[in-house]
Amino acid sequence: MSKKGLKRQQLKENLFNKRRLIILNEDTFEETFSLKLTLMNVFVVLGLGAIFIIFVTTFIIAFTPLREFIPGYSSSKLKRDATELALKSDSLSRALEQNEAYIKSLKKVLTGELEFAKFNKDSILSSVDEAPVEGSLSASKEELDLRKTVNKEEQKASKKKK
Repeated sequence: MSKKGLKRQQLKENLFNKRRLIILNEDTFEETFSLKLTLMNVFVVLGLGAIFIIFVTTFIIAFTPLREFIPGYSSSKLKRDATELALKSDSLSRALEQNEAYIKSLKKVLTGELEFAKFNKDSILSSVDEAPVEGSLSASKEELDLRKTVNKEEQKASKKKK
């Protein structure tokens, strides 16, 4: 036989030869536990154990609030709060623009650049407002379906946290 064939046969014998694991009481040399094993059985058990540990860890991270501690994942509450803050900041910036336009107009009136009869707060604020967007602003059917599914997922996530 060739050298490779001999090594393979020897490896096969080592994997499937039965060995005995014995646990003895050191003081009395009494056999406490005995088990017949092969190296293949040990490899299979260790492999299945590793797969089981990986599965359990993945399950714990994916379906518990622990996933929020992993960088890149965020909670639905955090997303909702970010959306609310974005809307508030947008409305505050719009109010700031309106107030600045009003103050500029007041400065014109006070410095005499504009006659008081032409001064009207509503006309100043309407000049600051943005022009309306042309086109259809109604939501499409796909967008409405998407909104429904997102709302359902957020409700499920909030129920799970409670």
